[in-house]
Amino acid sequence: MKKYAILIVRTLLGLIFTVAGLNGFLHFFPTPPLTGIMGEMMGVYLKMGYMFPLISATQLVGGILLLTNFFAPLGLVLLAPVIVNIVLLHIFIDPTGLPIAIVVLIFELFLAYSYREKYAPLFKAK
Repeated sequence: MKKYAILIVRTLLGLIFTVAGLNGFLHFFPTPPLTGIMGEMMGVYLKMGYMFPLISATQLVGGILLLTNFFAPLGLVLLAPVIVNIVLLHIFIDPTGLPIAIVVLIFELFLAYSYREKYAPLFKAK
């Protein structure tokens, strides 16, 4: 049963970030106009030039690693800072997307716990 739960959650999270990463490059989902602090932040990201491609590439690579189950723990590590930023952004700036952000965070934490043996060596002192 747990094996199937891991497969389902890994596939869902992988799909979410693969589609989001591809959308960053191909723009098949239109971005609604943003106002206020959100609009200012996105404007700064656009002016930086590299931030959106970097985020999109990170999402795409992390999503593909999860979907293919090829280095899935690495995919989770790549997506962790993106997910933390998404959650914090929705807590402090735009609470409308918070429910989805929390689901994505729960998926990430569930999978990280499921792959905890892969991360164990990182927490051993030398």
